[in-house]
Amino acid sequence: MNDKRQITDTDEELIDTLLAISVVSKRLARNLSILAAQSKSTEGGGKSDEQNERDVRDHQRIKGYCIFC
Repeated sequence: MNDKRQITDTDEELIDTLLAISVVSKRLARNLSILAAQSKSTEGGGKSDEQNERDVRDHQRIKGYCIFC
């Protein structure tokens, strides 16, 4: 009878662990779907922070401008 209770305790621990994994998996799936939707919305209109980016090729066309050339 004592062995049966020990198995039940082990089963309860396993159930708790699986439930925790399920909760975390659901949260990750929700976050991934949000990121995918954000990525899809910025895909059509370009990058959302495009104005803050530089194209490093632009300044290389001017001779003497690039200190590494």
